[in-house]
Amino acid sequence: MIYFKTAIVVSAALVAGPATVRAQDDGLAVGSRAPSVVVHDLDGKPVNIGQYIGRKPLLLEFWATWCELCEQLLPRVREAHARYGDRVEFFGVNVTINQSPARVRRWVEANTPPFRTLYDDEGTSIRAYAAPTTSYVVIVDRGGRVAYRGTGGTQDLSAELGKVLAE
Repeated sequence: MIYFKTAIVVSAALVAGPATVRAQDDGLAVGSRAPSVVVHDLDGKPVNIGQYIGRKPLLLEFWATWCELCEQLLPRVREAHARYGDRVEFFGVNVTINQSPARVRRWVEANTPPFRTLYDDEGTSIRAYAAPTTSYVVIVDRGGRVAYRGTGGTQDLSAELGKVLAE
C-alpha cells in the first residue's frame, strides 16, 4: 500500500509536467532539517542516510532510468562530482516506479553515474524528502539543513554546492 501511494504521488507529479514543477517550489523547505531515513541499496541492504547528515554536505537526486530530465541532468551531476566529490556525499535515489533492481543495475553499469545508487522500494525517502517528481535534487549542508532543492535537467549543481561549501 505504501508503494502504491508513493507511485500515485510521483506519477501525478510526472503527469503534471515540468511546467508546474520548478526549482524551489515543491519539496522540503530550504532551511528545514534534513530527514534521517534508511533506504535500501540495489542488493536490498539498508543504507542509513542519517549517518552522513551533519558530517559533510549531501546531494540527493531522485531519479529513474526512464527520466529524460534525469538524463539531461547527469552531465551536471558528473561535473559537480568532479569538482566536489571529495567533500560532498552523492546519492542517487531510484524512485522504483516501473523499475526493477535488475533494470536499475543494468542502467548503472552502462552509465556509471557518480553517485551511490539507492533503490527506494518502500518510498521512505520519497515521502520524507517530499520528492515531487524525478530529477528532484536536494542539497543538505554540513549542519544537516536543506540548502537547496530543485527539479529539472538544467540545475546548476556545481554553483549550489559551491555556495554550501563556502558557508
